[in-house]
Amino acid sequence: MEPQISANSRRIARNTVYLYVRMLVMLVIGLVTYRIIIRSLGVTDYGVYSAVGGVVTMFMLVMNTVQSAISRFITVALGKGDERRLRITVGTGLAVMAGFSLLLVMLTETIGLWYLHCKMVIPDGRMAAADVILQTSMLILIVNLMSLPYMATINAHEHMDAYAYISILEAVLKLAVAAGVWFSSSDKLVVYAWLLLAVAILVRGAYAVYAMVHFKECRGVPKASGALVKEMGAFAGWNFIGSGTYMINTQGINQLMNHFFGVGMNAARGVADKVEQVVRQFATNVALALNPQLTKSYAAGNREYAFELVCKGSKYYFWILFVLLVPFITDSETILRLWVGDVPPEAALFTKLTLVSFLVDFTPSTLNVLQQASGRVTRFYLITSAVAILAFPCTWIMYRCGLPAWTGYAAFIGFYILKGAAMLLVTGRETGLPAGKYIREAVWPALVPALIVLPVVTCLYEVLPASWWRFIVIAAAGVVLTAVSIWNNSCLTPGEKAFILSKLKRK
Repeated sequence: MEPQISANSRRIARNTVYLYVRMLVMLVIGLVTYRIIIRSLGVTDYGVYSAVGGVVTMFMLVMNTVQSAISRFITVALGKGDERRLRITVGTGLAVMAGFSLLLVMLTETIGLWYLHCKMVIPDGRMAAADVILQTSMLILIVNLMSLPYMATINAHEHMDAYAYISILEAVLKLAVAAGVWFSSSDKLVVYAWLLLAVAILVRGAYAVYAMVHFKECRGVPKASGALVKEMGAFAGWNFIGSGTYMINTQGINQLMNHFFGVGMNAARGVADKVEQVVRQFATNVALALNPQLTKSYAAGNREYAFELVCKGSKYYFWILFVLLVPFITDSETILRLWVGDVPPEAALFTKLTLVSFLVDFTPSTLNVLQQASGRVTRFYLITSAVAILAFPCTWIMYRCGLPAWTGYAAFIGFYILKGAAMLLVTGRETGLPAGKYIREAVWPALVPALIVLPVVTCLYEVLPASWWRFIVIAAAGVVLTAVSIWNNSCLTPGEKAFILSKLKRK
């Protein structure tokens, strides 16, 4: 078993390198792209795009839910070596996607249009542009939905180099979109919406072509299975509940902000969300490298290795993200001023709270992957969603009482900490993962560096004058202090320390 585990670890490391390079390139291009876009559109038009696009983005839970379901079924079929079921799973996924796309059109053209025209606060003279944004956002989601089975197949086969190359292509195309909007003499908001649709078609088409060329289960006429539609639909249905709570607690609160505070606050939240998107891309890269191995290991009956990946994945996720986010959480004012220029007053605070929220939500995500690998998701999503959904009514009550907009983030953070605890308890009962093992090997190693590093970098932020080099000093201090605290506080196992030392000696 050890040689196999070693081979799996090397595969995870290799795929992580591919995705890390992809992240770096996309990060640089994404920063430049966003700076051009927000300067081209202005705060008001960007707020309109953030608010209106969010109406359709609320339906993205369908995309996330079904992608998770399809990925799980394809990965399990690969882990069991069942080629026939693998082909049928891809075909069934395409059929389900077509059905969901139809549902999306119906919802957007009825509820979406009603909400846009009757409930949303849109500046005078921008309703026609808002209508274009609604329709193009819907079409982008449909294109994304129809490409999901192909993307899930690439993920299950662990061809992460394809993700890297195609994602870099997407970033370059979006940079071209930003340039096109900058030089356009037409309505820049409308031009931006249509060009994003064109990019979606090109990029998602590239994923589909790659999958058809490299994987035989994606070729030919798709064949669906009624029984598998029912099985996949039931699995996706429970996932829908989990994704739905997240949608309500993000895009739903975005709409609450629009209702209580107007598009200016949506623009501030849009800036914070853009920073989170860059971070989420990076975090997803790491997860793409680990999740297929976790699912395959559990499906093959190797539960101990799966439990090991769950614990290691959570602490690695936290460390990697924490090092990246320390300077943003501490000194977001400087980076936003250098990156974007003039931003809404609340953007810096929203950015800090958004990134803390993301850390709280993403760190225990390996528990979710393990639970999906087991196939027993009913109790898991009922309990965890019941806890998480409380963030939305709590935010509504606080806004009704006249509390400031940032309190919505505080509610999200508090209830998602409770959700993480609920995830651990339910996953332990359903899969056999010992809660004590997870706390010792994942939670404690994550908390120790944070408790040591954050007070120090906060002092640096208060003492040093505001400038670009303060940001660099905080970033460097965060990296060094995190590394030292991880090494000296029993956060690494003896095997992990030995592995690092062997690599350093080899270098």
